[in-house]
Amino acid sequence: MVSDVHGNARDLARAGEGADALICLGDLVLFLDYADHSRGIFPDLFGVENADRLVELRTARRFEEARELGRRLWGGVDGDRAAVIEKAVRRQYAEMFTAFPTPTYATYGNVDMPQLWPEFAGPGITVLDGERVEIGGRVFGFVGGGLRTAMRTPYEISDEEYAAKIEAVGEVDVLCTHIPPEVPELVYDTVARRFERGSRALLDAIHRTRPRYSLFGHVHQPLARRMRIGATECVNVGHFAGSGKPWALEW
Repeated sequence: MVSDVHGNARDLARAGEGADALICLGDLVLFLDYADHSRGIFPDLFGVENADRLVELRTARRFEEARELGRRLWGGVDGDRAAVIEKAVRRQYAEMFTAFPTPTYATYGNVDMPQLWPEFAGPGITVLDGERVEIGGRVFGFVGGGLRTAMRTPYEISDEEYAAKIEAVGEVDVLCTHIPPEVPELVYDTVARRFERGSRALLDAIHRTRPRYSLFGHVHQPLARRMRIGATECVNVGHFAGSGKPWALEW
């Protein structure tokens, strides 16, 4: 199981070795690598110095200044901004989806562009969002995307829409989401020094339906990677872009 792949196609190609299936919890796109500012769509377009500045502003939560920097830089680009980004994302998706083993079960992250996935998800890759599937005799539920933030990433939805997808999944053995439940220890990023958005609806569903596992990613360096909520083992499966190592679920 992997999450937050962010362009790591090399390790993704080996992630399913020895497993019955690979599960991916989203964020395939690499817009900007906060650990290496030379990697991603943004530095490819605007250079490392501007990437350094953008990371500095976002880390300081100076989001309006970050957006103003972006507006100024995009003003000097020939062509439509959305078209330029989509072209770059398509290149990354072509590489990522080719690296997926068979079978793969995947849902979207907050930086993904769901409208493009049908173009790349070939046979053996099952995309689920607000849906259930049986894998190895257990029922898995999948809910993709993130909640709205000042970062304005591509696949952020309202709390109400997210809660409806959680409700649609219902009772499952393993609840797979991109974002964690809204628990301080699970949503605080110790390197970025900020609370990411977790889901209250997901937390409520864990209390109510008591899945055996709640599995997620999104927070790259969480205060706690694993904790129990009642009968449920909650696990951040890791920042795959940084570690290159999948997390294994065994039974």
